[in-house]
Amino acid sequence: MAKLFKIIVELYDLVITKRKDDRYGRVVSMGSLKADDLIALAVARRTDLSPELIRAAYNLLKGIALEEVCNGKNVEFGLSHYSLVSEGIFIGDHANWDPEVNKLMISSVSTLEVRKALENIEVEVRGMATSGLCINKITDVASGEDNERLTPGGAVNMTGVKIRVAGDSPDNGIFLTEINSGTVTQIPANAIPINDPSKITFVVPADLPAGDYHLSITTQYSSASTLLNDPRTYVFEYVLVID
Repeated sequence: MAKLFKIIVELYDLVITKRKDDRYGRVVSMGSLKADDLIALAVARRTDLSPELIRAAYNLLKGIALEEVCNGKNVEFGLSHYSLVSEGIFIGDHANWDPEVNKLMISSVSTLEVRKALENIEVEVRGMATSGLCINKITDVASGEDNERLTPGGAVNMTGVKIRVAGDSPDNGIFLTEINSGTVTQIPANAIPINDPSKITFVVPADLPAGDYHLSITTQYSSASTLLNDPRTYVFEYVLVID
């Protein structure tokens, strides 16, 4: 059976092992789509449906799904099953909920439809990435969580390869883009106390609004003695949440 989809994977050095030829792969991003983009694609396929009708139906179902998850129900919506999970330790048989220790999180598990679709993806391994620039992990120091959230006014540790912000291009820097509004916030240079090729520490602006963010880094760094003529950009694949 012919594959229905196709993606590209690029290779990067795996520096944590002893073998010098160990590599790990990253899926090459082909862009980002928001709800309005999906609605436009749906209208293109079904011209009898208006964007307003699809958006209204989507927002209605999304709101109902959120309400029911918050009421403790397991909900299948879109591509995942959602449910509430409790985190944190309780002391004693009659312990109360302590917001300082206990918190609620959303568990998300892919539907069978998604898992079946993954079997129909053709993967092209393109070889070593040309830039070598990549972000491996982002840790929110305040919460201790990896690749999930940011704390306004808190420190963030970012590890990767060739991530040092260097060069004289005005495009260089670390940027947080709020996904829904498209608002871009640059991390000030004086809020980046550690700026090394494999680790950066920066402070999230204290007034950054709640939302879902993409983090990107733009730099001309190539090696200790080499700067690129043109800056290159890497967009971290995980969505980072401020709530």
